[in-house]
Amino acid sequence: MTANEDADTFEVLAAQLETEGSLMDDDPSSTASPDLDPTLVPADVRAALEAILIVASEPVTPNVLAQLLEVSVDTVEALCGYLADSYAQEERGFTIAQVAGGFRYQTAEAQAPYVERFVLEGQTTRLSTAALETLSIVAYKQPVSRAQIASIRGVNVDGVVRTLQQRGYISEVGRDAGPGNAAMYGTTTLFLERIGINSLDELPNLSDFVPDADVVETLEVVLRGGEQDPAGGASEISPEDLSPPT
Repeated sequence: MTANEDADTFEVLAAQLETEGSLMDDDPSSTASPDLDPTLVPADVRAALEAILIVASEPVTPNVLAQLLEVSVDTVEALCGYLADSYAQEERGFTIAQVAGGFRYQTAEAQAPYVERFVLEGQTTRLSTAALETLSIVAYKQPVSRAQIASIRGVNVDGVVRTLQQRGYISEVGRDAGPGNAAMYGTTTLFLERIGINSLDELPNLSDFVPDADVVETLEVVLRGGEQDPAGGASEISPEDLSPPT
């Protein structure tokens, strides 16, 4: 078969395909795909779509969703629109939006004032006692590792350290030269801003918060239930004995 004959054969086949395509377009039953009706989509497909969009950190394109859900792109788009409308009718605080060529979950526009309040003020909530204790240890002992902090506090501090990092009060400042190369933490400039000092040199001296030896001894006696005197009787402790010396 010559090159001209090949070309003629190709043109015939192309014409046949074009004719068949036009006949399919003219057939109303071929354009009315049942997949385009989102109410006919199986519940597990809708649930899978929602699950994917919840865990996605970026907008997911319709093509990717179609491949994962094993449905057409038109079905994905129709289903996302259907879910967004249903969320709006139910007055939910979130919706599915098409952004940057893909779909994602985002908060409803009506909830913008509350979201803004949370973003601007939610991160200024007071730190827990555990967080304050950990932050104090980092401030006075830095650079310090998680293991060293845990040794001082006597409890696991992984969660508290993550919270302080997220708040921007501490950050990783280096690595321990010892085995394991543990991360070492120190305070940030935000920490200095929040407590109102210019440098760590302005931190209060810890000795200012340590009670005098007489007070410590008196407290030990009280906690032990009273110290025995030489005659075998318990010495009486008055409330004045617990007061620091003036």
